[in-house]
Amino acid sequence: MNNIKAIVRKSGTSFFWSMRLLPKAKREAMYTLYAFCRHIDDIVDSDVDINEKQELLDAWREELNNIYDKKVPATEIGRRIYKNCMRFKLPKEEFIKLIDSISMDIPKPLQAPKLQDLFKYCRGVAGVPGSLSLRIFGCSDEAFIEELATSLGTALQITNILRDVKEDAQSNRLYIPREFLRKAEIHSTDPLTVVVDKNLAIAREELAKIASQDFNKAYELIKRLDKRTARPVKMIAGIYKRYFDIMQKRGWEVISPKPAISKFGKLSLALKAFFGH
Repeated sequence: MNNIKAIVRKSGTSFFWSMRLLPKAKREAMYTLYAFCRHIDDIVDSDVDINEKQELLDAWREELNNIYDKKVPATEIGRRIYKNCMRFKLPKEEFIKLIDSISMDIPKPLQAPKLQDLFKYCRGVAGVPGSLSLRIFGCSDEAFIEELATSLGTALQITNILRDVKEDAQSNRLYIPREFLRKAEIHSTDPLTVVVDKNLAIAREELAKIASQDFNKAYELIKRLDKRTARPVKMIAGIYKRYFDIMQKRGWEVISPKPAISKFGKLSLALKAFFGH
């Protein structure tokens, strides 16, 4: 388990601060879930050729079949999923949805997707971890899980997109939807061209409006959770909302440097959420 925890700690993820205050069983399940998500993301981001990426992702689909068929998993993360996560009755379909959504960046990176495709991407790459996490935290209402995971997941992923727009462009990615580029009168979908366009702030602001609405919706839904279950959700929402607020305050024309929160700042936000402030 130490290797799994090391992956989470080394990544510097904001999720680490919401995980570490959980009871042991839930904490280990969350570490394992994060390690799985990070591993799948690393496969897609790796330099190996497309065929090898597809083979690795197909192998993970088979690995998930093994886990849910109660066969011996072939990987360390697979064994940890079986040991640490299955007690929380996590649906296999959500794991598969994550793989499918992250795979939208192959065979070539996403560039100016349609808005509906962006929503699908957000539901997979951020909504799936939220959906699975809520079950680990103690939620059982399927309709509520779907509603909160979708709204909060969209808010978090759009915050990532707004924060990483320059870095993504350097990796030939552009997640800002084409509808908002057109509204800003940006006619190119080339990431390096778009990122230096004088009208980029208009498109970013349009995308930020969606994130703001989804943050508000998520916070209203979080109020319906019991205090114990709400704590880790409020922690991660609070950290990402701080990133969002920093960007909104300085203006959407500013893309560099990326907004930063110190370790002390993250811990402070986590403790405020934990104690109900």
